[in-house]
Amino acid sequence: MAGSAEGTVIACHTKDEFDAQLAKAYEADKRTRAAPAGPDRSPSVVIDFMSPTRGPCQAECAKEYPTKAVFLKVDIHELEEVANRYNIQGTPTFFFIRYNVTLESFFGAYPDKLRNTVKEFIDHPLASASSA
Repeated sequence: MAGSAEGTVIACHTKDEFDAQLAKAYEADKRTRAAPAGPDRSPSVVIDFMSPTRGPCQAECAKEYPTKAVFLKVDIHELEEVANRYNIQGTPTFFFIRYNVTLESFFGAYPDKLRNTVKEFIDHPLASASSA
């Protein structure tokens, strides 16, 4: 999936690395956009804007959906420019993106909410994309 190790969270350490990971995911979206609906239709991008003082929140989801989503984590102190692009006010903040469109975002370390939101976007890709 998008050049990443399946089932892992990709730590982006530079703006170029972050942009390249998004570009790979968007390219995968373009290829699958015309595909028939089904479980392999379109990957989501889940971005965890985090701080090194906070624990990892999305590793469990990445393992549960290794081929269904690209999971990125961005240290807001290390990539301030990227955090500013997404108007991050605190950590952790999660963004759910498909077809280069933010479909959902939320602030806070709520493991159940994260798990449920990831499941919703993966299990119902057409509903999520059409509601944006």
